[in-house]
Amino acid sequence: MSEAFDLAPDAPTPTADPVNRDGRDSAASASNDVQDPTIASTPSVQPSGVDTPGTSVRGSGRSTAPRGDLAPDHASPLAPDTGASRPWWFHPGDGDTEISNPGLDKEMDGTACREARENGHPFCLEVPKDAGLPVVVASPHSGNHYPHTLLSRSALDPTTLRSSEDAFVDELFASAPGLGAPFLHALFPRVWVDVNREAFELDPAMFQDRLPDYVITRNARIAAGLGTIARVVANAAPVYTTKLEFAEAETRIRHCWSPYHAALSQVLEDTREHHGHAILLDCHSMPSAAAAAALRTERDERGYRQIDVVLGDCHGISCHPDVMATAEACLKDLGYRVRRNSPYAGGFVTRHYGRPRVGVHALQIELNRSLYMDERKIERHEGMARVADDMATLVARLGSIAPPANLGTGNAIS
Repeated sequence: MSEAFDLAPDAPTPTADPVNRDGRDSAASASNDVQDPTIASTPSVQPSGVDTPGTSVRGSGRSTAPRGDLAPDHASPLAPDTGASRPWWFHPGDGDTEISNPGLDKEMDGTACREARENGHPFCLEVPKDAGLPVVVASPHSGNHYPHTLLSRSALDPTTLRSSEDAFVDELFASAPGLGAPFLHALFPRVWVDVNREAFELDPAMFQDRLPDYVITRNARIAAGLGTIARVVANAAPVYTTKLEFAEAETRIRHCWSPYHAALSQVLEDTREHHGHAILLDCHSMPSAAAAAALRTERDERGYRQIDVVLGDCHGISCHPDVMATAEACLKDLGYRVRRNSPYAGGFVTRHYGRPRVGVHALQIELNRSLYMDERKIERHEGMARVADDMATLVARLGSIAPPANLGTGNAIS
């Protein structure tokens, strides 16, 4: 059995303003790009209802006692959710039935996570009975259930509001449990809470009241409007017509961010203990315009090329080189044009959980949306089936990497 290792995010401390590794300060690079290693982590609230491998489970989002204070001296702890039966979108005074999927994805709900959606759970975690692969697949930004609280406070139409959503990414990787890999995906939308951020990266201009001292208020992501609670969607359109109260942000983080990370931490640790190592594939999508802009300086005999996939390992920090090399070779064999780390090197999830020295490897994948969807209408097109098949091949290939001797604990790998 491997050494004890707590993957859950810890309490935050004040830090300097972090910047992206490649110096980019745009909404595109801020969306999922690498964060400076000096940024501290944040507390995690363990959800009840997250079982050990061997069963198919649904994330309940119910929380118990917090792991620690939000800040060492002056901050009050993130109190446990006393309304354990409430759905993740519950807010005092709003009622218990404020959820909407306004005709966006009626065909999406499969049997695997229908119960989680109906019961108001913030995520779905599917753990196969035979977890035969040391791979954990996660889709943090594909949730598409939009609370009426959000819709009523935004002037944006549903399609515009969805522009930051990684639509259909959960479907592209839905084969993971059948291959033997646990699959975690958020049901809440990214614009509600972004779990690929520190717990408290918040823009003070969004709030009526003063933010506590432990809140991170300055970095490239916040400046771009893409903090833990987004100020804008991907096209820079403002989300809200009125300012929020900090208590609302804290409630969202307690009900969504904390349970999601508690589940991810637990399933990674279970996988690592079972196999000797764990590989996290954190799955995202990128607008085709962002992919095109990234290659304006690269040409071949046919002119500008399209980037199909960007793989991010925080510039060689978050996983063993074999993990990146295997993923890149697999995707190129399948006919994709692949680029490493630019413009997306990896966000909070990749940087925080990628700890190869102790056998936990994290790789972020960004798929060009034009490969499988009509970006304007947010509808699947004929490329969907092919990309889904290819992602199954990728997951299987990552699961076949020679284990513990190369990827396990006890090796000086960085």
